[in-house]
Amino acid sequence: MAVREKRIVRRARREYQFRDGKRLVLGERTLVMGILNVTPDSFSDGGLWNTPEKAIARARQMVEDGADIIDVGAESSRPGFVPMLAAEETARLRPFLEALLPEISVPVSVDTFKAETAAMAAELGVHILNDIWGLQYEKEPGRMAEAAAKYDLPVIVMHNQSGTDYDKDIIEAMKDFFRESRRVAKAAGVAEDRLILDPGVGFGKTAEQNLVVQRRLAELASWDDEDWPILLGVSRKSFIGAALGLPVEERMEATGAACVLGVAAGASIVRVHDVKPIARMCRMADAILAS
Repeated sequence: MAVREKRIVRRARREYQFRDGKRLVLGERTLVMGILNVTPDSFSDGGLWNTPEKAIARARQMVEDGADIIDVGAESSRPGFVPMLAAEETARLRPFLEALLPEISVPVSVDTFKAETAAMAAELGVHILNDIWGLQYEKEPGRMAEAAAKYDLPVIVMHNQSGTDYDKDIIEAMKDFFRESRRVAKAAGVAEDRLILDPGVGFGKTAEQNLVVQRRLAELASWDDEDWPILLGVSRKSFIGAALGLPVEERMEATGAACVLGVAAGASIVRVHDVKPIARMCRMADAILAS
């Protein structure tokens, strides 16, 4: 009987040691990032964790359920959102970070594309920056990269664009975007091993394009003679609703399916709302792939 060749999942290995003693290793197993929205209007859970006490309780529960990172956001990035001023964002976020950072045993990332907010969070001791504009927010050219360099923090670089038109193959266009992010990072003094790539599912893409990007995710995990750590954020997103006709509150299983396929394609981190079931799915996927 013919024996199939073992499929090797290529994952970039990164190790980050933070000033407060916390540590994060990418590439050994799938890491789970738990989403903590402290917004009143997030598409999925807006208003649920809108006091520091509620946020701490939620973060602790996610860590107990298997979260390796807690991602805190104070501004919704749902489709059609209007960006708030940095002063408003920092004012909303500060009390949550001040309360949360001393209480949580895992690294904390902050979900923002504004350099002022990122700097405030870094001063308070946040561990990772999560930028939905991939260091290319047009109103603040270069500033997020400068903040990442100043505080020597890893930064999640997400692919994004205005509109859903692409003048070439979508994966090749995304690589070009990431090349520009790398250029911006290098110019600011951010080491390449500080960059974590996010394909930006749900941003600047149609529902069908989101499916294509996920099917071809392995092409983003290794290119230009480099292996790249990938963060996959698909949790409860609208492409699931488009594919299955499901409301937001019924998209957990489909989120898990997308995450498991992402793990098989080389994703290092999955960003999710439903930590416990999807952490179990990812651990099982890791076990099968390592067998």
